[in-house]
Amino acid sequence: MDFTIDLKNEKATKQLGQCLSEALPQSLSGIKITLSGEMGAGKSTLVRAALRSMGYKDIVPSPTYTLVEPYKFDFGKIYHIDLYRINDHDELNFLGWDDLSDGLMFIEWPQRVPILLEQADITFTINFKEMGRKVRIKSLTLMGDDILSKILRSY
Repeated sequence: MDFTIDLKNEKATKQLGQCLSEALPQSLSGIKITLSGEMGAGKSTLVRAALRSMGYKDIVPSPTYTLVEPYKFDFGKIYHIDLYRINDHDELNFLGWDDLSDGLMFIEWPQRVPILLEQADITFTINFKEMGRKVRIKSLTLMGDDILSKILRSY
């Protein structure tokens, strides 16, 4: 499944994040969602909105410097990962990559490790468009298809 949505403003990006959170299955283990786009395109805004929609109340920082921000919920774990400072696949070991598969992974800058784009359940590609953004959302797995069909019904 593959479609494009125009996001007029930040509020529309947050609404998409909320729809994404509501479309996720009860078990989050092993789900990989990648977010590509230029700096400032809204990747962290989308993740932040999804986390807020799931009930997270504290500050949701961009993981630009920490590389991985973990979030624990009653229903599972979520990892917000920023690979901007990663140069190749081997560096993922230093992040404890294998230990992150017990939860959902939101992965920003996946193009730094291109294999991750092939392993994702869903890819979001956010680009600037005049006054707003254009986001291409593509599923690569049956799980991704299920999530995206729910997003389409509710967005």
